Amino acid sequence: MIFPNSFKIAFIGSHGVGKTTLCYGLAARLKAADTSLDVVGEVARRCPLPINKGTTLEAQSWILHSQIADEIVAGSRYDVVICDRSVLDNFVYLLLSSGPQPEMEQLVSSWTRTYDLLVHVPVLDDPRADGLRSTDPIFQRAVHDRLNQEISRREVAVLELEGLPREEWLDRVEHYVKDTLRPGQLELLQP
Repeated sequence: MIFPNSFKIAFIGSHGVGKTTLCYGLAARLKAADTSLDVVGEVARRCPLPINKGTTLEAQSWILHSQIADEIVAGSRYDVVICDRSVLDNFVYLLLSSGPQPEMEQLVSSWTRTYDLLVHVPVLDDPRADGLRSTDPIFQRAVHDRLNQEISRREVAVLELEGLPREEWLDRVEHYVKDTLRPGQLELLQP
């Protein structure tokens, strides 16, 4: 990992599945426990180029590289970094729009290993209009399916939320993160 003192979490999945809600919900809970953290918001919202089904190689390259830059800055300043997306799901949009990109493969593979936790958020509902993302459920499902292929192909470990009721998602992630971040010695002091 590039920043050995930071713990980096990313919520991954198709658009409109609840990643942003989980991201900020987890941040609020960890902040309440005095955790030094930063949130890397969804970079696509700042992209000056077309996104969604009309995206281009240039747009997705901008998003992917901006994601990495934002994570570097956050990781250099905070103990915990929570990302609303990862390079892996950003890369999936690139693959869907532009096909295989061998020159980007090594970067994506290498950077994907810098995440301490990838939380995979499933598709439960059709996407709702948010003024930016596509509301096409077929496109949403195509992103979901291709992400699953990439997770499997790359043998990436994820915390899977599939099969859990939505109201339990945040609790599941919070417990996992707190158990991971808790130093072992403190358990001896617990009543």
